[in-house]
Amino acid sequence: MRLPRRIGAHEAAPKTSALAEGAKLPRPLTAALGSVLVLLSAACGTAGPGSPGKVALRLGYFPNVTHAPAIVAIRSGILTKRLGSGTQLELKTFNAGPEAVEAIFSGALDAAWMGPNPAINAFARSKGEAIRIVAGSTSGGAFLVVKPTITSAEDLRGKKLATPQLGNTQDVALRAWLADKGLKTTKEGSGDVQILPQANAQTLQTFQSGEVDGAWVPEPWATRLIQEGGGKVLVDERDLWPDGKFVTTHLVASTKFLEQHPDVIKRVIEAQLEAEQLIETDASKAQQLVNDQVEAVTGKRLADKVMVAAWKNLTFTMDPIAPSLQRSADAAIGLGLLDPVDLSGIYDLKLLNEVLKAAGKPPVAEP
Repeated sequence: MRLPRRIGAHEAAPKTSALAEGAKLPRPLTAALGSVLVLLSAACGTAGPGSPGKVALRLGYFPNVTHAPAIVAIRSGILTKRLGSGTQLELKTFNAGPEAVEAIFSGALDAAWMGPNPAINAFARSKGEAIRIVAGSTSGGAFLVVKPTITSAEDLRGKKLATPQLGNTQDVALRAWLADKGLKTTKEGSGDVQILPQANAQTLQTFQSGEVDGAWVPEPWATRLIQEGGGKVLVDERDLWPDGKFVTTHLVASTKFLEQHPDVIKRVIEAQLEAEQLIETDASKAQQLVNDQVEAVTGKRLADKVMVAAWKNLTFTMDPIAPSLQRSADAAIGLGLLDPVDLSGIYDLKLLNEVLKAAGKPPVAEP
């Protein structure tokens, strides 16, 4: 079976415009595109704007379980401790990858955790100049969840399925998988299977009401469709990738900031590694930290049973899983969602490997 190709998460777009990342947890805050919520928790203890003698770091992430290593580093205070008194940290949260990309382009953001297609798109739009991927973060956590009566791809003929947005990670994965099974789809939502782009929170409602028959969604929404919607897993995307690994989230830095302040980015990577070690040794504490931060940002807390179940479907890794990124781009190109792009130079893993070596861990191979 031909493996479906995948274009990344953590928002329909014509070819080289911003492709979508998997929709995130809803946030009860209204804001214009590109606006951000700045979180300076007591644990962070960051200085105010304009502090003399400090390097300002504007760092973005999403309040989502797929960004757990970033959130654990932030909420636990690991990040602030690693950065030290010489860095003025400003945290910014985003609902979607294109917002973070626009913030980088406008000079309002120096680095961020994001999914694969925002990074691909930023690199393509800037002709390879704007960003570099400096570390991995998360793999896995995407599923096709369907009604219990559906047992095969052929059962999907004439059915309606949801994805977070046209051209996003899960949307492309679904379209590629259906094509591999001989089922046609169109951007307009017609074909053998109708694909309806909608926000994940809306998908939970439409799945419960029977308006859609299934959805290819990221965690924790897949778990919620199962637990709250009575769905079942038809496809675990991990089964479609070598060793079950594909990039869901990675750390991206502005090329300009990386060149000017490699020491700061290195300390962010060190903080993430320490956070991943905490995740490995004390998963319960890590889940608590993530849920606390999700609630602080969105005003809503995940049910404990959702958090625990979703957590098991994610792998947290410093490896950016570079081969899956190229296949993501190839998939988007094949589906007409991205112009051909050469991703040579999108990775800069020198700092990551320095951090791994210092921690006694094996290096990540340069793509």
